[in-house]
Amino acid sequence: PLGNAEAAASLDALLAQADVVSLHVPETPDTRDLIGARELYLMKPGAMLVNAARGQCVVIDDLAEALTSGHIAGAALDVFPVEPKGGNEPLDCPLRGMENVILTPHIGGSTIEAQANIGLEVAGRFVQYLKSGATVGAVNFPEVSLPLREDTHRLLHIHRNQPGVLSAVNHLFAEHGINIAAQTLITKGEIGYLVMDVAHSDSQVALEQLKSVAGTIRSRIIY
Repeated sequence: PLGNAEAAASLDALLAQADVVSLHVPETPDTRDLIGARELYLMKPGAMLVNAARGQCVVIDDLAEALTSGHIAGAALDVFPVEPKGGNEPLDCPLRGMENVILTPHIGGSTIEAQANIGLEVAGRFVQYLKSGATVGAVNFPEVSLPLREDTHRLLHIHRNQPGVLSAVNHLFAEHGINIAAQTLITKGEIGYLVMDVAHSDSQVALEQLKSVAGTIRSRIIY
């Protein structure tokens, strides 16, 4: 909880007591049509709805009806089920023209504060990667996070996601007497990401062996 906020027991319970419901969720099978006629009429008469999440999270026609009936006092939307592809294409939405509705063109992330926070977050993620190889938050790459270990060197191995890579790495390391202090392998799609810690004295030999593994895309010592 933030400040004096308390978690509601369920979405229904939240809708029944909130004066303003603000959506901030990704679009998933569970959040698609999250707010429809049933949910809107569970809300308090005179309540307001803000959707800064994804357009498919709210059934627009149901919201238009609830606004017209007066049950929902007002709404503000930054996202829509179907959004214009360019500035010359009009927004096709039944909420247009309603006096108790504010519509903005998907610019919720374009405030000065949001852009500053995004810059800090992106820079911070790069620093984490350069310091430890962590890729938490990556969209199209395996997410890995290992705590930093003293008295070791960390090796990163990016490879094609195919059978036998981890077995080959461990076999080569065993042949050369390289002990692995820590090891994590995560795959995503066609990419595998292996993070390992080995003794300082073994790191250069370990790196050369990693480069020889079939399917290797890139390998390096991070520290």
